[in-house]
Amino acid sequence: MAKHVAVIDIGSNSVRMVIYERTSRFAFHQLHEEKSRIRISENAYRDGGRLQEIPMQRAYDALHDFVQISKSFKVKKLLCVATSALRDAPNKKEFLQRVKKNLNLNIKVISGEKEAYFGAIACANLLPKQTKALTIDIGGGSTELSYINGNSVSDTLSLKLGTVRLKELFFDNDDINGAMNYIDSELDKIPTNDISTLIGIGGTFRAISNSIMKEQHHPLNKIHSYECSVQTFSDFIDKILSSKTKQLTSLWIKENRLDIIKPGTLILKQLIRKINISKVITSGVGVREGVYLTDLLRNSHHKFPHNFNTSVKYLIDAHIVDNSFSNQINLLSKRIFDLTKDYFKLDECYKNELAIAAKLYPIGSSIHFYSQNKHTYYLVQTALEYGFTHQSTTLIATLVKYAKNRLPASSHLEKYAPLLPDKSVVKSLSYLLSLSIALLSHRPRNINFTLTFIDGILSVNSEKKLYITQDIVSKLNCANKDFEVKFSS
Repeated sequence: MAKHVAVIDIGSNSVRMVIYERTSRFAFHQLHEEKSRIRISENAYRDGGRLQEIPMQRAYDALHDFVQISKSFKVKKLLCVATSALRDAPNKKEFLQRVKKNLNLNIKVISGEKEAYFGAIACANLLPKQTKALTIDIGGGSTELSYINGNSVSDTLSLKLGTVRLKELFFDNDDINGAMNYIDSELDKIPTNDISTLIGIGGTFRAISNSIMKEQHHPLNKIHSYECSVQTFSDFIDKILSSKTKQLTSLWIKENRLDIIKPGTLILKQLIRKINISKVITSGVGVREGVYLTDLLRNSHHKFPHNFNTSVKYLIDAHIVDNSFSNQINLLSKRIFDLTKDYFKLDECYKNELAIAAKLYPIGSSIHFYSQNKHTYYLVQTALEYGFTHQSTTLIATLVKYAKNRLPASSHLEKYAPLLPDKSVVKSLSYLLSLSIALLSHRPRNINFTLTFIDGILSVNSEKKLYITQDIVSKLNCANKDFEVKFSS
């Protein structure tokens, strides 16, 4: 597969281009993004779905620039898909042929079911694993839904519900009851399945979640994988629907969404009334990532290998020179965790987060050695993007921030308290990571000591004296003052 791949998604409201860079077989990151609010479907639904000349020209101009931008990144493969607006348009061939002739760009108009699949496969691969979840992607012209169970996607469905469609057919005429009846009739097409989680894709869902995060002062500035209760989400939906358009900006709704946020919100309100869910998760990925992943993973049934995380691998590919040292810290941290978890009263679930923190600890040194922890912390917070909850990301980031240093500061623990476990757990895990790093201060080719743990004493036995290692270990702070590390040779 090409190193640089661009994906263009032509929606009813916006056209976006994302450029991905592959760093190894299954690892990648986003290199660039462009977006233009072309609203290609503007006034189309009042005219039998026909695309109007001015919106088509806006779309053409944006695509012209996107092609030029992709060339500047030396993109070897450009995948372009179009969804509801072109799918429904009787005159779509006119636009497709013009783009093909003048820009040499092949636009693939995908079915609603394919659009639903792309969004769902992105969520199945790039969100923490979910069971019994329903994905919903509210676009300008249509709404796509799919069921997810682990890595599996099923029952893809496309409904003729969209923010621009509802705006032009109902909201512009102040026919809210008509809109509700129309929405309900479309939602009746959803198969009855037992689900516990609603996963939201697309601009409407992200706009609502972003506003909730601001209202609740959510400590992590990241929309992907944001989770809240269905009650919190429903309460905020009601605020939007009961507010006048001028008041929506006070709810942190952006200017470019003021005229279409209520139609999308009403779809969600009616859906939540129809299905019984307990939590809501926001996805920062969707159709574009799904298009990319189906190409990247075409030989593996659109699934990553077992226990593989693309964000972790990308960070290692991009920032770690000495893989053996990273692997040693990872291995040693798991060994020490197994020996001491009962003593420190640590749940088994924290072992994986400690191990990932250990593996990623060295990444910051690729930027600046003397501020390694600072840069590792920033990279983990921002680039540990896929497959992690906000709680996991925050814990891993906290551990690397204070690694081989003092225990986590009270101010940090208070700021991120909604996302972190009990302070005693964080401090114990922090010490175990620092201890793992310190025990490898002499940088052995292979781990050249053995560990035993009895009655609060961790015994380190080695044929060598490990003078530097002993000195560094002795300076570490452990929250439990009765814990000891003893060296013998």
